[in-house]
Amino acid sequence: MIIKLIRIYFAENYTIGHFYFDDVKICDTLEDKVRTGEKVKNQTAIPIGTYSVIVNYSTRFKKMMPLLLNVPNFEGIRIHSGNDETDTSGCILVGINSIKGKVLESRDVFLIVFSLINVALKNNEKVTIEISENRS
Repeated sequence: MIIKLIRIYFAENYTIGHFYFDDVKICDTLEDKVRTGEKVKNQTAIPIGTYSVIVNYSTRFKKMMPLLLNVPNFEGIRIHSGNDETDTSGCILVGINSIKGKVLESRDVFLIVFSLINVALKNNEKVTIEISENRS
């Protein structure tokens, strides 16, 4: 399964994107600010690229969650619920971007995203996420 995160809006403190599973749009995303140059801990979106995704136990969240592997200069990057840039710490929040600077219905959307990833992994599919930008 290929997940595509296409960043479409670049604000002062956050970034909005669209999340696709096998080219079908599933939801919107919210991440920290995209920075060129120096990374700021807990305040920087992860670099553009392709990353493997697994599901494992998060000691922070106390449950099984998707984890991106081998993200340069980042550790513990998860896909999870949350509503604004204060909830992300470099992770990818999923939801519906119907209010400026936020994603809503995040817990419900996360359950859908998590289920799709779990089904693919249980079917022995490799899950990857391709992160890109559309600045047009």
